[in-house]
Amino acid sequence: MLVQASQGQSGSAHVVVLGNEKGGSGKSTSALHIAVALMKAGQRVATIDLDCRQQSFTRYIANRSAWARRTGLDLEIPVHYCVKLGETMQIADNENSEFQQFMEAVSAIERAFDFIVIDTPGSDSYLMRLAHSMADTLVTPINDSFLDFDVLGTVDPATYSVTGESHYAEMVRDVRRKRRQLDGATTDWIVVRNRLSMIGSRNKQLVADSLKDLSLRLGFRSIDGFAERVVYREFFPRGLTALDDIDEATLGTRPSMGHVTAREEVTSLLRQLKLPLDERGRRRAANRAEWFTQVDKPLEVHDIIGDTHQRLSLDQRRPTRLYHRHFEGTAVGGGMRHRLVGAVETEGGDLEMIEVDQA
Repeated sequence: MLVQASQGQSGSAHVVVLGNEKGGSGKSTSALHIAVALMKAGQRVATIDLDCRQQSFTRYIANRSAWARRTGLDLEIPVHYCVKLGETMQIADNENSEFQQFMEAVSAIERAFDFIVIDTPGSDSYLMRLAHSMADTLVTPINDSFLDFDVLGTVDPATYSVTGESHYAEMVRDVRRKRRQLDGATTDWIVVRNRLSMIGSRNKQLVADSLKDLSLRLGFRSIDGFAERVVYREFFPRGLTALDDIDEATLGTRPSMGHVTAREEVTSLLRQLKLPLDERGRRRAANRAEWFTQVDKPLEVHDIIGDTHQRLSLDQRRPTRLYHRHFEGTAVGGGMRHRLVGAVETEGGDLEMIEVDQA
């Protein structure tokens, strides 16, 4: 689903920022889909919501946690931080409070996670600009119309040819230039066309042509995002994504072809983002997938006996996660002995077999 060259060795998380000064473009929806996709790929993901007032991203994740508890589903939930809105009468004091919260969150997670996904407000602010300056990947969702295109560029009303750059595009160009001057790093800027019509239209083609023209001026990539589908609006109350299991237990309703096609377009979008996956995360995902394929299969004798070097007890390890299944042995010494056979995910990301005898 996510393909890219290996991540740099700086030890800091790759920062993905969702930014656009116009609200309602799908930033929060895109942010959670990116975070969940990365977690399904075995990456360690933390998220930050900088939209202090609206907090749609925070509520989306809270809804996901609540639905997981209610249904007992094992949904991927990132470590999340939300910057609280400053409440004093002084703008400077409010900005300082919000800045301190943001910096404390970043300091706590930047070296403990592979990715940080940041959702920004649909307005110009100090924190929004700061987040943009930190972005390794900047994702700008826009609805597929010239009304949304206006935050990026201006067009001639007769020919629809691009005549200039708008305020948001100028801000992004400025922070990208400063970032390059500061540490030599470049920001991969991707403009994502959301709410795409599922049928061809003159407007759709004109917006595509204008984005192509503007991308040559500003150095961004333009890709197709989410079509106009009801299922995306239905996901929010339960905190779900198109990448979660498409079944009635997960969705809380019967799945439809809309869920299947939504997954296909989300998968295509994430592939085009080309985010740099950490190789250890890939191994974690592969190990988990292999383990879960074996959970419901009958245990073999060699799985239970095993090599003596693999007979581990829980107090010998420092597991980050435990996967297990229960085996009831035969009568031993006049009594019944139970054995827990499972696996621990170690700090290095590998899964190792464990066997724990219980009389």
